[in-house]
Amino acid sequence: MKAMIFAAGLGTRLAPITDTIPKALVDVGGKPMLQRVIENVKAAGVTKIVVNVHYLAQQIVDYLHDNKNFGVDITISDESDLLLDTGGGLLKAAPLLEGNEPILVHNVDILTDLDFRAMETAHQRSGALATLLVKDRTTSRYLLWDDQMQLRAWINTKTGETIPPGQEINNLLPLAFGGIHIISPALLEHLSAYAIASEKAVECPEGHRGKAIQPFGIIPFYLHEAQKGEAVHGYLYPTPYRWVDVGSHDTLAKARSMF
Repeated sequence: MKAMIFAAGLGTRLAPITDTIPKALVDVGGKPMLQRVIENVKAAGVTKIVVNVHYLAQQIVDYLHDNKNFGVDITISDESDLLLDTGGGLLKAAPLLEGNEPILVHNVDILTDLDFRAMETAHQRSGALATLLVKDRTTSRYLLWDDQMQLRAWINTKTGETIPPGQEINNLLPLAFGGIHIISPALLEHLSAYAIASEKAVECPEGHRGKAIQPFGIIPFYLHEAQKGEAVHGYLYPTPYRWVDVGSHDTLAKARSMF
């Protein structure tokens, strides 16, 4: 299994800490978040990692170099010119993730002791295009799942907006996305086709490698694929585990007490 770590975020809600360091290098219990995530995925058997960077990118590059990449093959996907969001970031990194292995996609500000091997096993057995970690927690935005844990819709409970619009939600289970997903290699081709069709990316002229990409999120893509009938599954870890989204000073304090 390979891994993609989203480490390009601005971390504005953690200011003034992030005025001078990127969110990925914010300390939690004596270790930057990025180090914690790398060590966790490495322990799950991951040997190749792609890390995307944008804000204060050189600090992350230097940190990894100074620590010899923590003994893992790490490649940087540089978004210094334009922050591409989760969908665009994964699409830009796609050439660095080619192969036949599943890919663990992990937000750098999610800290957890989840068993990634168990999640990978569930993903492989299901044959899903993507398997998303989901949790029963309070939020305003939920992914909606049927009784087979197949993705059906999304809802903003504050506004009532649903995707797709007008979706019947009464028999669907609302669960919050946990910022960790495992994708099959075939998903990268689906993502490319989606981005081009939705004008989020265009093929570069002949002689130039890759695509010109605009920012876009991964969740609308998953909803699009699910509506096409592709298997996008939710994963509820069967036993208690630690999990925290370090997006604010309150949750940073929680993470520092938890880890």
